[in-house]
Amino acid sequence: MTLKVHGHPQSTSTRRVLLILKEKKIPYELISIDWAVAQHKQPEWLQFHPFAQIPYIEDDGFVLYESRAIARYLVAAYPEEGPVLIPAAEAGVKAHALFEQAVAVEAFNFDPTVAAILTERLYKPFAGLTPDEAQVAVLVGQLETKLAGYERILTHSKYLTGEEVTLADLFHVPFLSLFGAGKIDVLTDEEKAKKWPNVVRYVHWLASRRYLIHIDRWANDLLEREASKSI
Repeated sequence: MTLKVHGHPQSTSTRRVLLILKEKKIPYELISIDWAVAQHKQPEWLQFHPFAQIPYIEDDGFVLYESRAIARYLVAAYPEEGPVLIPAAEAGVKAHALFEQAVAVEAFNFDPTVAAILTERLYKPFAGLTPDEAQVAVLVGQLETKLAGYERILTHSKYLTGEEVTLADLFHVPFLSLFGAGKIDVLTDEEKAKKWPNVVRYVHWLASRRYLIHIDRWANDLLEREASKSI
């Protein structure tokens, strides 16, 4: 029975799950929700995801939500498919602690700051609201502080946990892929990028994996619409 993903390709959380499925080479079926009727807030959806969010998966009758938990499940449930992406049991408690540390860095340092910037730059215009650029400036400053921390980590290792790629690295991809559309230039501005060359190297590695990182069509359409208003 093919694993089913209930979500939407515009959702960064859904894309996080799809990314791991592709990396692991696990066959799946994407069942896209209907945004127009807010399907994820309907009673039939809430019985599978009590917080009215996306995505959730069905795997031979087993239902699971929360994208990072789903990713961990996929690694554990399909050990023979694709790369491991989590330290093996024999790697020891310290390797697992470093992995958990890296996962926490992405979830509590990178994700909230970037999500807040993209809310202003992408989601507010999409909803017909005006971005708060003063708040964006504050958030970008916070992001630059975070990137300085990443630089300190990546000066000594290829990936966040060492020399092997893990879920912690790949979890960054959905938001990184929206930096261009969200006009977040901290990694492309030449002067800024000089501050964190190892971060730029790290992101370029992610970008080189063509099926893992791309700019969403809807984000590009949004930018075109906003540009046309100023003509």
